[in-house]
Amino acid sequence: MWKRKTLLWQLYPPFLLVILLSLLILGWYTSIGLKHFYLQQIATDLESRSRLVGKIIAEPLFQKKKDNVQIFCRSLGKELSTRFTVILPSGKVIGDSEKDPSQMDNHSDRPEIKQALSGRVGVSSRYSYTLKRNMMYVAVPLFQNNKIAVVVRSSLPVTIFSHVLSTIYRRTLLVGLIVALGAGLISLVLSSRIQKPIEKLKEGAIRFGEGDLSHRMHVSEPDELRTLGEAMNLMASQLGERLQTITYQRNELKGILSSMTEGVLVVNREEKIVRVNTAAVKFFDINPEEAEGKSIQEVIRNSRLQRFIQKTLTSKDPQEEEFVLSNNEKYFIQTHGTILRGVEGEIIGALVVVNDVTRMKKLENIRREFVANVSHELKTPITAIKGSLETLKEGAIQNPKDTLRFLDIITKNTERLKSIIEDLLSLSKIEQDAEQNLIRLEEENIKDVLEQAVSLCQSRAAEKGIRIDMVCDDKLKAKINPHLLEEAVVNLLDNAVKYSKPNSKVRVEGIKEKDEVIIKVQDWGCGIEKKYLSRIFERFYRVDKARSRRLGGTGLGLAIVKHIAQVHGGSVTVESIPGKGSTFSIHLSALFSKDINNFIKN
Repeated sequence: MWKRKTLLWQLYPPFLLVILLSLLILGWYTSIGLKHFYLQQIATDLESRSRLVGKIIAEPLFQKKKDNVQIFCRSLGKELSTRFTVILPSGKVIGDSEKDPSQMDNHSDRPEIKQALSGRVGVSSRYSYTLKRNMMYVAVPLFQNNKIAVVVRSSLPVTIFSHVLSTIYRRTLLVGLIVALGAGLISLVLSSRIQKPIEKLKEGAIRFGEGDLSHRMHVSEPDELRTLGEAMNLMASQLGERLQTITYQRNELKGILSSMTEGVLVVNREEKIVRVNTAAVKFFDINPEEAEGKSIQEVIRNSRLQRFIQKTLTSKDPQEEEFVLSNNEKYFIQTHGTILRGVEGEIIGALVVVNDVTRMKKLENIRREFVANVSHELKTPITAIKGSLETLKEGAIQNPKDTLRFLDIITKNTERLKSIIEDLLSLSKIEQDAEQNLIRLEEENIKDVLEQAVSLCQSRAAEKGIRIDMVCDDKLKAKINPHLLEEAVVNLLDNAVKYSKPNSKVRVEGIKEKDEVIIKVQDWGCGIEKKYLSRIFERFYRVDKARSRRLGGTGLGLAIVKHIAQVHGGSVTVESIPGKGSTFSIHLSALFSKDINNFIKN
């Protein structure tokens, strides 16, 4: 795998390469110039030597003493370490400091000789087959009477100045390497100085990416990176503020959605769940972590809700619908749907708000039943009274015996109407006083209340031969309203006596368990079937309506008991087995607060 290079190794090698190439080009150009300059200097020197030799040999040459020319050439060549050659215009060599002229070839074809014979100074560098080495030749014409008399040629081995140039090249190369090394070190230092602040910026960017927006980068130089660091610090500060705002808004929204009793369901255009709150999770019995991102058809198996969402997404107007939702429990829900739009107004999804109207439905049913029951309870005695009066009016009044019978019916039903109205007024007064916080609770002895209630029911119990047993600790106390609690116990005792067999017993008990004071009224009568237990505390609800009316009940006694228990911050419960009897228990809190409004329930 190719390893990525750091900034140092991306900058340093190119810098070094540029420096080395520059030094090589400069060295190459300098060496060429130096060689050219050196050869030019050698050529000038050889020219001077040739002219000097020409002046020396001019006299013997013009006196036609050619042997002296050879002597002078050898002497001067040895003395000046230079090879001198004297050539006639015909190319014949008449003098040479190295070889015997008679054994040398004709030199008229030599380049430097040709140039000299044309009247110019001839210069040439080539391999000498005579001396078996590279030589540099400079030929100078010697004139006599405006004619070239001879050509004096001087030469030196090229190896002489090649050695000098090699020494110069080595020194130049050494200096170049030193300069390159120094330049490389400088570029290394500069690259490192650039890399370190960039590493700081990189580290800061990583920390920003990890969420540490409180981190700040401190880059002093160079100025461009310092400015970049300051810009990134400012960006982090602004991002931190915006992130805090977004987090606060998100938590606020999450808190609002979580605390809502209404279910909230958000889907996108593909009908995939985007967000769901706690209430919706309960309604639809779904896992919120698994639900988000999945289609509504996968998560919620309810065709009416699926159609409702599809209708919401395709409609411009808000939608509303009610239907039953059955999961672990049965809910009556009311759904409100509206489309969600993006920044540019495009449809991005739908918002569905689900209201649980189950309690409202139940209350509506209870109200309807209450109205029906009240109407029925009042209609029965009124019908009896009206019928009796019409019968008397039609002539039955003439018969004293019938008159007394119908008057008894009227009196009995009038008393029944009175009992119903009194119980309704009593129940209404309890609720009203509780709402206005008019009911005072004081710490009282429970046994005194129970004894008073038993004494009020004793005569009716005696008529059926029923014994009322009472068990209660003398020191048992609680914060109560004695009159109301007595009324509740009397209602329970009255029911126990009504539905108990003759010559049986009823037990009243006051006990304390943990933080509760419990008053139990137990009978061994007919009992109540389990399916009726959840509704017997409703107003006018009767298990056996005919028997209840025959025994004189109004259907409001247990409702009054429930409200009195709630006024005391407690509750009432029942345990019953058909054919074996029932036990009603009033639970009073031993740590009851003075604020009783929170315990009132219709």
